[in-house]
Amino acid sequence: MKMVYKTIDDYITLQEQSVKPLLETIRRTIKETAPEAEECISYQMPAFKQNGPLVYFAVYKNHIGFYPTGSAIAAFQKEISGYKNSKGAVQFPLDQPIPTDLIRRMVQFKRNENLEKVKK
Repeated sequence: MKMVYKTIDDYITLQEQSVKPLLETIRRTIKETAPEAEECISYQMPAFKQNGPLVYFAVYKNHIGFYPTGSAIAAFQKEISGYKNSKGAVQFPLDQPIPTDLIRRMVQFKRNENLEKVKK
């Protein structure tokens, strides 16, 4: 049976003990950067919305997938080159520190981008 998460708390609570602090670090970093953003579950992943989708994240066997959408991936290509990444995601290995400064800047980028879309 596939897990169905209703809140980010549900999601984090049901993960391995060893990854909970990493997930909480990501969540806290996003909340500090975008305090008005709404927490939700989208695509069965923790997500934040503010004037549209901001970011999503999810834990896997060896990494945490961070999904700031394609525009942020493109804008931060140089900074994420040391991580496995694709058009819409970057993978943070579980055995390395979470790059909170990078996450903060990506969230800020998405926040500004979403705000510009709303203004138009």
